[in-house]
Amino acid sequence: MQEKVLQLDSRDNVLIALVDLKLGEEVDFSENSYTLLSSVPAKHKFATEDLQVGAPVTMYGVIVGSATKPIPRGSLLTTNNVHHQTAPFQAKSQEFHWKAPDVSRWRDRTFLGYPRSDGQVGTRNYWLVVPLVFCENQNIAVLRQAFEEELGFAAPQVYRQQVAELARLYREGKAEEAISAHSVPGNGSDSSPRRLFQNIDGIKFLVHEGGCGGTREDSNNLCGLIAGYINHPNVAGATILSLGCQHAQAGILKQQIRSRNPNFDKPLFILEQQQSGTEFAMLSEAIRQTFSGMAEANKARRLSSSLAHLTVGLKCGGSDGFSGISANPAIGHTSDLIVALGGKTILSEFPELCGVEQQFINRSTRKEISDRFIQLMQSYNARAQAVGSGFDMNPSPGNIRDGLITDAMKSAGAAKKGGTSPVVAVIDYPEYATEQGLNLQCTPGNDVECVTAQVGAGANIVLFTTGLGTPTGNPIAPVVKLATNSILAQRMSDIIDIDTGRIVSGETTIERMGEEILELVIKVASGEVHTKAEIKAQADFIPWKRGVSL
Repeated sequence: MQEKVLQLDSRDNVLIALVDLKLGEEVDFSENSYTLLSSVPAKHKFATEDLQVGAPVTMYGVIVGSATKPIPRGSLLTTNNVHHQTAPFQAKSQEFHWKAPDVSRWRDRTFLGYPRSDGQVGTRNYWLVVPLVFCENQNIAVLRQAFEEELGFAAPQVYRQQVAELARLYREGKAEEAISAHSVPGNGSDSSPRRLFQNIDGIKFLVHEGGCGGTREDSNNLCGLIAGYINHPNVAGATILSLGCQHAQAGILKQQIRSRNPNFDKPLFILEQQQSGTEFAMLSEAIRQTFSGMAEANKARRLSSSLAHLTVGLKCGGSDGFSGISANPAIGHTSDLIVALGGKTILSEFPELCGVEQQFINRSTRKEISDRFIQLMQSYNARAQAVGSGFDMNPSPGNIRDGLITDAMKSAGAAKKGGTSPVVAVIDYPEYATEQGLNLQCTPGNDVECVTAQVGAGANIVLFTTGLGTPTGNPIAPVVKLATNSILAQRMSDIIDIDTGRIVSGETTIERMGEEILELVIKVASGEVHTKAEIKAQADFIPWKRGVSL
């Protein structure tokens, strides 16, 4: 039988409702009985003691807010009686000792990946086409239409078929029938030609609004991000379109690539429109060189590779009150397993580490690592405050509606994605992850900006937890979506890959779910399973402009 409430830490002065609780209901927990003074929806919290104004609210054993009004025992916590508060943090002052999980059953396991000459291993094999400046976006669109349709990489035209059918009905004078139609039957067949290059997973065309007209920091970071994508193990080669006069110069891009990989040897074609002359001349040459590069990339084959070559991004988006008790700790355990096997994991979203800084400071393997974490956290928050914002403004209306009423409360649950392993590195955006183990990466919590950055840092798979439903993916790395609750998994089954709501219902444990997720990661990495985001061709790419975005 499912429990009604949950306490996350013996120091907590709140209980989490696992099911809807009614006003006046008696709730028994740990030899105590609570009479509810208000209804408490599932995922929300109620006080286990009388809280006076200014009293700290504690969850996960840390301060996540303070009372702005008297909160009687058994009352619902809301934005009207609690506001954001965190405990102060200080420099690392103690050693951290980690007991790694038993990974003997996976020690000899492998995945089928694409080995690259620099030792990285890809989980996919893509060709990349990217503009250095937004002026080239239209030319990127022209190339995309030509390559995807003629090489068989275009997504099935199900919706196009639906519009065509509605247009047919309208032309035949059946306007009322067309307008009132809710759906149009179709077989969903893809009329695109058969793929020419069977060993290439696709050709990906990235567009963005940067490269010029902004700050030099933004354009330099854009070059670094693109360099990370080019150096990524899931990328076989790249074609770059440049106008020529923009801030994001080809020379900066090459320098950023060399800083990540001094022995870079992938095919890289850079075409500059102001030197090519006519648009036709540039695009014709881009087509010729890209086709030649793809023919070479098609020679790649999947080979057995150690799980130590996995680099997994850890992300949450559209979080709810169950995120920190189901999906997030589950992928946290998966992270611990991957780290114990010699792989890399990347935990980002610095605004969502607000309030748990001391935990990661103490888990850092060296003082210089924790010092950098402190410096980046303080710098980021200062930038946000300078424009009238701050980490306390991070929760979205959806977060608040589903029980995450302060940033600290959201952060305490989000931090569970990082598991329990030591922090081996802290990387700034858009640096590349090179250390085996848990890496902290400075990014916003914004879903697409964060995933874009994690993949730019080398993540060849991303684990993305969601409690409300977030339809996003990445152009070159598979994104595995994990629902925090079973209702979401059923309602939005077309975007969810795995249901961790079974933890909440008591059907499984965090550890068993973490192991189940690792098994799925291995299948996805091997190309045996394609994620829902891949199937739906969700390929979102948004570079971060520092300072404002949370």
